[in-house]
Amino acid sequence: MARFEFRLPDIGEGISEAEVVAWHVKVGDTVEEDQQIADMMTDKATVEMESPVSGTVLELAGEVGDQVSIGSTLIVIETEGDIEVDEVKAEPADEARRDEVEGQYEAENPGVEEEVVGAPQPPTGVTAQAGGQSPERSAHDTGPTREDDEVHDKPALASPAVRARARDLGIDLADVKTDGDRVRHADLDAYLRYSAQQGYHAPHASRARADETVKVIGMRRRIAENMAASKRAIPHFTYVEEIDVTALEEMRGDLNANRGGRPKLTMLPFLIVAICRTIPDFPMINARYDDEAGVVTRHGQVHLGMATQTDAGLMVPVIRDAQNRNVWQLATEIGRLADAARTGKAKSDELSGSTLTVTSLGPLGGIAATPVINRPEVAIIGPNKIVERPIFVGDDIVRAKLMNLSISCDHRVVDGWDAASFVQALKKLLETPVLLFAD
Repeated sequence: MARFEFRLPDIGEGISEAEVVAWHVKVGDTVEEDQQIADMMTDKATVEMESPVSGTVLELAGEVGDQVSIGSTLIVIETEGDIEVDEVKAEPADEARRDEVEGQYEAENPGVEEEVVGAPQPPTGVTAQAGGQSPERSAHDTGPTREDDEVHDKPALASPAVRARARDLGIDLADVKTDGDRVRHADLDAYLRYSAQQGYHAPHASRARADETVKVIGMRRRIAENMAASKRAIPHFTYVEEIDVTALEEMRGDLNANRGGRPKLTMLPFLIVAICRTIPDFPMINARYDDEAGVVTRHGQVHLGMATQTDAGLMVPVIRDAQNRNVWQLATEIGRLADAARTGKAKSDELSGSTLTVTSLGPLGGIAATPVINRPEVAIIGPNKIVERPIFVGDDIVRAKLMNLSISCDHRVVDGWDAASFVQALKKLLETPVLLFAD
């Protein structure tokens, strides 16, 4: 027997430590060579660690959420005989590839989704009968049954959708009678009807859920730390202005109708063009503040951060040199970066170095927002949803498409007058969209 200590390899330039976001083995488990043992998170990427040897797990370096330094022991494995280990290379998680493989497997094995549900628990309403007996039922009843212990203890089969629905309704699938080999939605419906008649189960009633403790780790912890640091260090102020985008929406519709093979245009590319055209007159907006050194860097190029919601949390991929791109090029880059962020394929240099950030919730944008600055930047811009309302034009009332635009600024660097003047300049361009394309 030999004791092998697998040390955390260098998984990125400048990375000194990584966070354990998932263990796939535990002490006592037998692992095979190349088996996945842990997921480690660096600044923005999740890296899968694989065992370089086969053997038995003796020790793990901490729990989920702990930080492990590069070069320190990640896992200790007991192996048989002498071992020779090749250099370990860590690869970023490829969610898209895993989804592709899983999709192919499910297509080739159409029955695998009918998984076995866990051990059955008796529903409270049914067992609350005298002597613990089930209520009398006709031969046609399809509600809860306790014909005998052998039948009740048999695991129930159901699709994921049925299991999810049963869980939301608080129904134990083991108590649902079915004529087939698995529980279906129709069986749940019959169970609900029968239980409602007997007073056991009130359909559509609100149900208390058990408390859930969720450890703040990985991307969620990074977001929490960054947001707390931003609000703690930066004196924010927010300015909101209403913009009439009726003409811009008409132009956008015309361009989309004749786009050919180019991507569909949203409001965001037009807003970015307007920002890039306005920034030269307001260089204090496109800046980064090193508060420790007491230095503000006003950037000549616009590297625009694009706040993107992913399953792992909020990420900010960066559109490099946004000032050199037209609306079509911006739309293409927005789509590419958003997809890379959501599938975990974004590279580290695509997730850093922004000089100004735009955050948009699209149709969920609400009336106004007070976005939090992406430190060490000094401003963040948030367009809100477009609504149609009547407005006065002279003595006439006309229909208009209106959008509020919010900007949060670092008051140490940006004065209120500068922020308001910047937004007013954006307003002029967006309300007269032909100016966006004028030299």
